[in-house]
Amino acid sequence: MKKVGFYYDDIFLEHKNPPGHPESEMRLTAVIEALKRSRSWDKLIHVNPRRATADEILAVHSRSYYERALTFTGYFDPDTYISPQSVEAAHFAAGAVADAVERCKSGEIDRAFCAVRPPGHHAEADRAMGFCIFNNVAVAARHARKLGYPRVFIVDFDVHHGNGTQHTFEEDDTVYYFSTHEYPHYPGTGSSSEKGKGKGEGFTRNIPMEHGAGDAEYYTAYHDILPGVVRDFSPDIMIVSAGYDVHASDPLSGLQVSNEGIRTIVRSILSSAKDLPCVFSLEGGYSLAALRESVIITVEELYSRD
Repeated sequence: MKKVGFYYDDIFLEHKNPPGHPESEMRLTAVIEALKRSRSWDKLIHVNPRRATADEILAVHSRSYYERALTFTGYFDPDTYISPQSVEAAHFAAGAVADAVERCKSGEIDRAFCAVRPPGHHAEADRAMGFCIFNNVAVAARHARKLGYPRVFIVDFDVHHGNGTQHTFEEDDTVYYFSTHEYPHYPGTGSSSEKGKGKGEGFTRNIPMEHGAGDAEYYTAYHDILPGVVRDFSPDIMIVSAGYDVHASDPLSGLQVSNEGIRTIVRSILSSAKDLPCVFSLEGGYSLAALRESVIITVEELYSRD
């Protein structure tokens, strides 16, 4: 059985969006309550996340944006609300994923699931966007490189394209970004023609999914395509933006992925990684029932799948 770190803290509940906003603290309370009732809870190594340092955040985000975020409250864009404790929660969200990378490096854990919010993959270097304040996965990937992981592979299966993550690494040949997402859909990026720039050309792979795509299309992407891409890049660690809004029940999705489709995605990622450390970070997922079920499936695969 794999040693799986599970990251959660009540600080993530202190990020408060206005009533009716789909990205609410109920997302995490639903996940934690369901996991505590499951057979998986006692099989996880429970880790308190640490707060990301300013330097870790500034490895991805501009100083001007970071300093503005520290004192900003209200709507940063039409979707992204920053409440008084949101930026503190965002520091811990990024710190959780970075800490998971550290513990994988030391051998304390083999894999991790970070139940964090706010999510991160839309956050650009100079702005919050799409419910995201700091780019958790990008911060962790930069931290992994600093810790001595030569090549980092990022997988993003959220229904929305991770524009912020792609833009962070599109000129970097040491970090590969692989994304499946509904297209055209928010935020409008992620066409198959976007393959990176400069020395990073060829190290971005977007697989757009049409409205209504489901298990068959995701099987092709993750079972048939991903393993070869991973093999060719030969990474040293995998970091995953786990967006469960691909689920057929999700109110913000036009996709039709089932519970078994979620299992196939996760199982194929782990199979592609083989013995590499894998760190999953929660992104989207706005049907509470589907989110609960999807996270339980993911965690089961993380500790049981060789």
